[in-house]
Amino acid sequence: MDSFLLFSFIILIASILQTSTGFGFSIVATPFLLLLFDPREAVQINLILSLVISCSLIMKIRKDIDVGMVKRLVHGSIVGLPIGIVVFLVMDMTLLKLGVGVLILLLSLLLVLNFRIAQTMRRDVTIGGVAGGLTTSIGMPGPPVLLYFSGTNTTKEKLRGTILAFYLFVYFVSLLIQVSFAGTSKEIWLSSVAGLPLVIIGLVLGQVMFKRINQRFFRLLTYVLLFFSGIYLLIQQI
Repeated sequence: MDSFLLFSFIILIASILQTSTGFGFSIVATPFLLLLFDPREAVQINLILSLVISCSLIMKIRKDIDVGMVKRLVHGSIVGLPIGIVVFLVMDMTLLKLGVGVLILLLSLLLVLNFRIAQTMRRDVTIGGVAGGLTTSIGMPGPPVLLYFSGTNTTKEKLRGTILAFYLFVYFVSLLIQVSFAGTSKEIWLSSVAGLPLVIIGLVLGQVMFKRINQRFFRLLTYVLLFFSGIYLLIQQI
């Protein structure tokens, strides 16, 4: 019962954040799902439920999508996705998560210190590749895309719409790759189905939250989530 309550709480909070910001699910859900499931199960449950959220919101947020940027992110992810699954299968996850955690914290600190970066087509593709690699390896594509968008001062509407559209592709392909190369299980799909009611509630509450938060609070929430993901990845491995 305790495990089910924790699972429900994780999925609800992550769904609210994903709906209201476009990026919260993998950052919040994946670390805590690892307390309840092995890495393969945690990653695949994350992918399945994140895909459900993106599919549910795509028509509502389509006017906010930067289609050109989504295409460039997708092109980059096509290279990153297969690299990520190779890393997942052969690399020590402890070293990978430590490295990612340190990098996220350093870049987040630069953002807080008002470091900004100019958006270019080449950087769009590169970030898409990094996000794709992290999706199939640790199930967390959000941090690199979020860091990049925050560094370019992207509005909350464009950020949410573009990230969710990109996730629609990257999560679907990542799930196919994960199932094909790492296998899947009945428990993964049953757990994902059990999480659907919480996702629906999170969709409703997240939409309300998105309408109420301003750009400044949105940016603050971004920093909090980035620092949280970086610190958790470090603590988890130490």
